[in-house]
Amino acid sequence: MGLACAMMHSMDWDDLRYVLAVSRDQSLSLAGSRLGVSHTTVGRRVRAIEDALGVRLFDRTPDAFVTTAAGQDIAEVAEKVEAEIHLLEGRVLGRDAQLQGRVRVATMDTLFRKFLPGFSSFMTRYPSVDLTVTSSDEQASLLRREADVALRLTNKPPEYLVGRRVGRVSFCVFGERRLVERIGADAHYDEFPWLHWDERLDMRPIDEWLQKNAPKATIVMRIGTSGGTALQETIATGIGVHFLATFDGDDDPRLARIGKPTTQFDRDIWLLTLPDLRNTNRIRAFMDHLEDHVRGTEVGLPRPSPPATTGAARPKKKLQRRGRRVR
Repeated sequence: MGLACAMMHSMDWDDLRYVLAVSRDQSLSLAGSRLGVSHTTVGRRVRAIEDALGVRLFDRTPDAFVTTAAGQDIAEVAEKVEAEIHLLEGRVLGRDAQLQGRVRVATMDTLFRKFLPGFSSFMTRYPSVDLTVTSSDEQASLLRREADVALRLTNKPPEYLVGRRVGRVSFCVFGERRLVERIGADAHYDEFPWLHWDERLDMRPIDEWLQKNAPKATIVMRIGTSGGTALQETIATGIGVHFLATFDGDDDPRLARIGKPTTQFDRDIWLLTLPDLRNTNRIRAFMDHLEDHVRGTEVGLPRPSPPATTGAARPKKKLQRRGRRVR
């Protein structure tokens, strides 16, 4: 157990649970189902952990992922940590399960699809909370009490809200796989037929990008809804290409990347609420729970390192006002 104990200083629970899941299931797909993420995410995380530790944790065979001695050592420690966490949750949930009332969450289709397992596990954990989710690309107004919590893609959250920056999403041009193979993934953007939004939706940043990077591109269809699902399904028909969040496009076997992701359209993922709601138990419970889930995915931001302490109690999580310190 000495190796595992030494490694614990460079690992956190998110790392341990990935190692433990693969050790138990011996499959990236099964481990991904257990963790609520894709098999590609599990593979990336395992490789990153092995690279950080400088040791192989699994032998890849045609039939299974077989735990090495080092991997087994870590998995045994992870099981003990998991048992302690479940014991602690059992004590806390004796009180937390009594949380009652309504939590209204506003988000967008892309984020709701991506983090649906987090919503589902919250309902399992807090069955007495009445969770209502509105999924739309039209932003709900928290000031008008259209929602209690917003899960948004934005680099500039309103100053009047408080919250946590929990992830970051990048975007890339995607096309139907056979279309990309025929024209070439490294072909110039001009050579592809393009989809675009209805001009009434005011997508000037994309217009400017196209003028600069694909000035001769042919727009074959315009779409009058800003919903990500409609765009992704249209791309999958092979009619044309457009930007998608990389996690949406990469997880769709019908699609392939064209070029590299552009940082111009990168967006932060924020969990936001009103200052007068941040200490409401059920609101805080939801935000804590979904934050943990998002940070465990490939788009989640790493947790801030805790400040060094000398025996003093560690400060509790705080919801930061946008524009000041971010998480």
